[in-house]
Amino acid sequence: MFSLPLTDSQELYEINPSKIICVGRNYLEHVKEGTQIHGKDEVIEIPAEPMLFPKFPNALLPPGGDIQLPVVIGDYDFEPRTDYEGELAVIIGKDCKHVSEKEAYSVIFGFTCLLDISQRNIQNGDRSGWFRGKSFDTFAPVGPSVTPIEKIGDPQALSLETRLNGKVVQQGNTEQMIFSLKRLIAFISRNFSLKAGDIIATGTPSGVGPLTPGDVIEVEIENIGCLKNQVVSETL
Repeated sequence: MFSLPLTDSQELYEINPSKIICVGRNYLEHVKEGTQIHGKDEVIEIPAEPMLFPKFPNALLPPGGDIQLPVVIGDYDFEPRTDYEGELAVIIGKDCKHVSEKEAYSVIFGFTCLLDISQRNIQNGDRSGWFRGKSFDTFAPVGPSVTPIEKIGDPQALSLETRLNGKVVQQGNTEQMIFSLKRLIAFISRNFSLKAGDIIATGTPSGVGPLTPGDVIEVEIENIGCLKNQVVSETL
């Protein structure tokens, strides 16, 4: 796919996951704002277990690449809304399954920033679930670097900030997760085999919002750096 530099190193890390597993509604304030995002009245409920959905590797995009708003949304009679969601991403370091919470950090290679781009109309309208609205080409920018777990500090206490055209739109900290990193890895690996290089996107704080062509979107996470991409309309 492409490579990212390792933090404080001359080495490169190849981003080439077999799968990208994402976690929905993992920050309480984002759960609360979900009623507005999904355009309907809902009882605010904290998930009883992690809410998982996939992105395919075709969605991956390096730093500086163009997030493309897909042509296909023009086939529908709706006012399109495609949102940004800044997230901490975990990169798995070895093949594993049935990992305990106690062992969870031992299977992590490192961390990076990820933008979970979400085409809301299709996400909310598809009866089959969130897959299509989350997996368009370029809908998973990652970077700007990979920080190995031994250099990240406490991964459960990292500040996260998303900026749209220079304005802060999301601020949070990984300590605010409903399900901790250890719990996520244990739960996911209980259900699926994880392979070295697989990516887990761990959820987003509140403040998500729409993107339009010409926007510049950044997500910055403590001890990792700032991922920056621009938004364009896909062309045929």
